[in-house]
Amino acid sequence: MAGTAAALLAAFSATVAKAQSAAAPTANSSETDEELKKKAAKGQTSFLAPITVTAAPEGWKNPFATPAPVSSAGEDEIQLFGQRNLGNVLRAMPGTFSRDSIQNAGLSVNIRGLEGSGRVNTMIDGVRQNFRFTGHEAQGFAYVDPALVAGVDVTRGAISTAGGAGALVGSANVRTLGVDDILTDGKNWGALATLTWGSNGVGFSEMAAGAVRSAGGGAAIAGAISYANPDNYKNGDGIEVPYTGQDRLSGLVKGEFAPTDDLTVNVGAVLYTNDFLANSYNQNIRSDTYTAGFNWDPDSELVNVSGHFYVNDVKMTYGDNAAGTANTTSGRVIEDLGIGFDLSNTSKFNLGNVAVSSTYGVEYFHDDVDAYNTWTPNSEGGVNPSGNSGIGGVFSETTFTYNIVDVIAGLRYDFYTLDGTTNVPSNNLAGLPAGNYDLDQSEGRVDPRITLALNPYEWLQPYVTYAETFRAPTISETMLGGIHPGSGPTNSYSPNPFLEPEIAKGWEFGANIKKDGLFTEGDIFRLKANYYYQNIENYIAVQNVGYVWWFVNTPGTSVIKGLELEALYDAGFAFANVSYTHAESNLPPTQNGLGVASYLPDNVFALTAGARFLERRLTVGGRVNYVGNTDAGQGFFGSTVADWDAYTLVDAFANYKFDNGLDLSLNVTNIFDKAYTPALSTLSSWTGDTGRGRTVLLTAKMQF
Repeated sequence: MAGTAAALLAAFSATVAKAQSAAAPTANSSETDEELKKKAAKGQTSFLAPITVTAAPEGWKNPFATPAPVSSAGEDEIQLFGQRNLGNVLRAMPGTFSRDSIQNAGLSVNIRGLEGSGRVNTMIDGVRQNFRFTGHEAQGFAYVDPALVAGVDVTRGAISTAGGAGALVGSANVRTLGVDDILTDGKNWGALATLTWGSNGVGFSEMAAGAVRSAGGGAAIAGAISYANPDNYKNGDGIEVPYTGQDRLSGLVKGEFAPTDDLTVNVGAVLYTNDFLANSYNQNIRSDTYTAGFNWDPDSELVNVSGHFYVNDVKMTYGDNAAGTANTTSGRVIEDLGIGFDLSNTSKFNLGNVAVSSTYGVEYFHDDVDAYNTWTPNSEGGVNPSGNSGIGGVFSETTFTYNIVDVIAGLRYDFYTLDGTTNVPSNNLAGLPAGNYDLDQSEGRVDPRITLALNPYEWLQPYVTYAETFRAPTISETMLGGIHPGSGPTNSYSPNPFLEPEIAKGWEFGANIKKDGLFTEGDIFRLKANYYYQNIENYIAVQNVGYVWWFVNTPGTSVIKGLELEALYDAGFAFANVSYTHAESNLPPTQNGLGVASYLPDNVFALTAGARFLERRLTVGGRVNYVGNTDAGQGFFGSTVADWDAYTLVDAFANYKFDNGLDLSLNVTNIFDKAYTPALSTLSSWTGDTGRGRTVLLTAKMQF
């Protein structure tokens, strides 16, 4: 850390003496490359700009030109608001939220009030993160270091291409740093380093990255390492919130190769380890993601083949408890080894006056879950079972364009398999047939998606979509069992090998608006709005008789509906971004994962605004977050839990970009030191407000 700090301070000293010209443009995501170049020529690109002059990463969607509810956050957004918690970035997107676990360092993405158990396909560099455990927590986490994240892309609703298999309400893909994020201005070598200090327990954290590209551009390699060790923080009342520290070390390495003009190959590894105390136990998490992919794009409009192969290995290990003593849970290990691939081709051609673009392919992901105990083997995984599951699908998405009309037809056949052994006890209160079960389940379903989009004007694109999706029951839900640690047989759990998949069917009505020169020459205005209405059949929830618990398919149909809106305005010297969500849900009032509820707040509003000075090297602004009342549903063991109260948080930020690649940022979160408990925060035995109090973050970033 000292070496990185010294390098950054030296760069700062040299820069202060000769800061003269504006910084290079930074990345974001809203225009085509040609439009971006025009905006750049007008000098509109700068910190937190809503446009970019760099090529979009693979799989990225342009939010304001896509007839679907998609959102994207770039490097600047993550640097300011996601350094401590990537969930803060998601909460500023419409229709998107995150579980705010004050102790567990994982990321649990919520879309439209649904989370956990694969309802949202959360990915790191396109790799599914299916790790799950059953406890007083979300039913699934992804583990990634915010310091290594280059962007987050979210799709709400059905997905007809790769990444859509088994996802009930959408996906979130966390993109980590790559070669193009480190190398700038066409350089063949470069480095990137950040040093951050934060008050309120944050302390120092640092990240260093480097990349090199061969002279001919045929090969490139990048690497990065990051470390952070924050302590417990204090809430708005100045009271320390216990067990909120971490000890995180992570890194990555990526390679890109172009053996021929039409073939590119990439490989990568993202490695993560963290120690923290959650669910009453000291825990270690190790999460390793490995990828290999290729793209073959010969001189033919009919052939553009992409393939990705990946491995994701996540291992959670329990140590002693918060009191420093061991019991039957100590020594528990839950490991999920996931292996998968996707393969697709895109063909473009014309049928008379109709332009056609079709993407079609196959994807599959297999999880091998092993739960055991190294200290007391008879305890095994507690209520966490072992087993195998597979999710796959064959898909196609074809866009037909004629004049001002786009018709996007998606069709996929998804299937799942579930293997394992479980026992339904003879005295179970669920009314299930007792006995031993060797599960060998498989089921498939055809899911359609159809979108009609109109382009009557260059600035307007209304659309309507009907889609269906399904989500398979998980190993944890189907083979749940055992007793609650320390409670004896009174609090017990039963498997349910008869669970059926969840099915979502619904409509979306939306529009995109893109307008340049709205008030002044060169300003830009973008707006994206949509209304959704979805029926959820066979929703899997928790049911109990007394103190016996099991998962069931809820009878009837549940409805989720709401309005999602995001808009931005940028005049170069000033800008504003707005996100708004109104959500309604009649999902069963039950905990999601035997310990948490997932309803979205009734209303969520985020406004980010600022101004640029000194030839747009200096950006000063703030963010206001309003989170409305939230229905918490039931607590653990059926206890009544008060709803989360509404709250408003105000942040402030400033950024200065020097001409030699040095970037200094100041961010003050919860500037009025408000005492609050975040919506969708995991319940704990601590009775105070768990929201973080006022925190100051200072970041020096050097890129050369």
